[in-house]
Amino acid sequence: MKINAKDLIPKDKHDIQRAENLKNYSYSELKPIIPELLEWLQDFNWPVAKPISEYLKSINENISQEILAILKTNDGVWKYWIISIFGKITNDNFFRNEIIRIATNPTKDEVAEEVDKIADEIIIERGWK
Repeated sequence: MKINAKDLIPKDKHDIQRAENLKNYSYSELKPIIPELLEWLQDFNWPVAKPISEYLKSINENISQEILAILKTNDGVWKYWIISIFGKITNDNFFRNEIIRIATNPTKDEVAEEVDKIADEIIIERGWK
């Protein structure tokens, strides 16, 4: 039976069951909804954010382009959470370079939301300096 990936997207921030259920699916099955799943990481205080982030971390090597697209937005809070979640594990050079750019040449929004600070922490932790 073919699944409809859209049915696997949490319906609200308390839809923990649906979020935890993601681990039962492969990247190829969930690929169409990766951008929607990443949207749930806009605020890591939402209950669904942790289980979704756990799944997305497990496939992070497949979603570098989607992650990089978030780092190109003007949403400082979202960038903060994305770097917090994926910065410690990424091996993607483009993502790495964007983290370094944010730490060394942040936008006003990135400074206001302390994205530059989390980026700097990742650089130090990963030994990228």
